[in-house]
Amino acid sequence: MENSVNNTALAVAAEVKPPGLVNPVSTAIAHGNPWRVAGIQLHSRFFLGTSHYPSPQVLSDAVAASGTEVLTVGLRRLQPESGGGNSFWQRIQSLGCHILPNTAGCHSAEEAVTLAQMAREIFGTSWIKLEVIGDDYTLQPDTHATLEAATALARDGFDVFAYTTDDLVIAQKLAGAGCAAVMPWAAPIGTGRGPLNPYALETMRRRLPDAVLIVDAGLGRPSHAAAVMELGFDAVLLNTAVAQAGDPVRMARAFADGVAAGRAAYVSTPMPERAAAQASTSTVGMPFWHNP
Repeated sequence: MENSVNNTALAVAAEVKPPGLVNPVSTAIAHGNPWRVAGIQLHSRFFLGTSHYPSPQVLSDAVAASGTEVLTVGLRRLQPESGGGNSFWQRIQSLGCHILPNTAGCHSAEEAVTLAQMAREIFGTSWIKLEVIGDDYTLQPDTHATLEAATALARDGFDVFAYTTDDLVIAQKLAGAGCAAVMPWAAPIGTGRGPLNPYALETMRRRLPDAVLIVDAGLGRPSHAAAVMELGFDAVLLNTAVAQAGDPVRMARAFADGVAAGRAAYVSTPMPERAAAQASTSTVGMPFWHNP
């Protein structure tokens, strides 16, 4: 399979232009100041996946509406025997976004490293979204194999975006291994349940203040994206919540707005929570009989 994937993708690799075009919608959505990850400056804080859309045109329209500048793609989605790989990569190329290849479908560190090396050869990018699945039912990542692969890839010059759980210790080890970004889930992939353990995510953000943290998987609604961005995460990555919405294009824009709102709230410093009610209007001059 690897050779057939490689040959098909290499046929279009020469046409892949170095990424860096800014989606004009991203500058219109208030994501705040530009930020950097793996040496690249971005305006959008919304990464988008490219699978399960109703049609290629809907994918293109959703990307445009979202303002995203980073698209995740999987080598295992190529279908060289039917010629499907060429048309898919050509469409992705035409969208003018940074490409973040992923190792979706891998079940061992060795398999993930091999696929990452193929991706670097095909796309000419050191970016790789590392996924090593440990359980086929929950799609929970094998965190030990992920750390093993991340360590090897970082040493080999890759910019690793590591998909993991909300476990703080593993996140610390991945950051220490040199990952460009640590990407904890909010909930299992494709569930759309939103952040199941906000405390764990908040703790991770607080304990890793200098790491790039991107919530990946489990977000189903724009309000979920806003909630994790309010915790101080740098960005979100999602796919199913947009691709399988009734109106993927409108949902893509809704998520972009949710991400922007959450980021704006975080940098604005929300008011502290209080245990008791506190009047928002002054009590000066109120009649004495209102006193307790």
